[in-house]
Amino acid sequence: MTPTDSLLKMRKAVPADLPLVVAMLADDMLGAARERPGDIALYEAALRRIEAQDGNQLLVAQLPEGVVGCLQLIVIPGLGLQGALRGQIEGVRVASSHRGQRIGERMIALAVEAARAAGCRVVQLTTDKRRTDAHRFYERLGFKASHEGMKLDLT
Repeated sequence: MTPTDSLLKMRKAVPADLPLVVAMLADDMLGAARERPGDIALYEAALRRIEAQDGNQLLVAQLPEGVVGCLQLIVIPGLGLQGALRGQIEGVRVASSHRGQRIGERMIALAVEAARAAGCRVVQLTTDKRRTDAHRFYERLGFKASHEGMKLDLT
């Protein structure tokens, strides 16, 4: 247990959080090329869509000094696994100034707890093949690379 464990709280994001959230999304080699931190209106529209969809939430990790992490949790109903609900975790980021303090580990644990409370039978996520540190992180938390993910860019 680290000193931040008892202080770290997860809450639903509000529009005022978006500049920090977008900055975290853009603060790495992949995000820098695909995010547009100067155009917050894009992200405000996205947050409204997230909030309007049942079972979809953008969460931020908060310490007394402010927002230090984010992730999106989506509950997906399906037919497989006898109609099981799945928790999909997306867009996990920890502020570069707070990495190495096990904040990401706590965020994932809280997201898994939220998925379990929502009735999910499985929690899944994808991570870019180039994020080898992320692969080790998720494997350490018990995630297994059991499937090969594929994407089709529609832009």
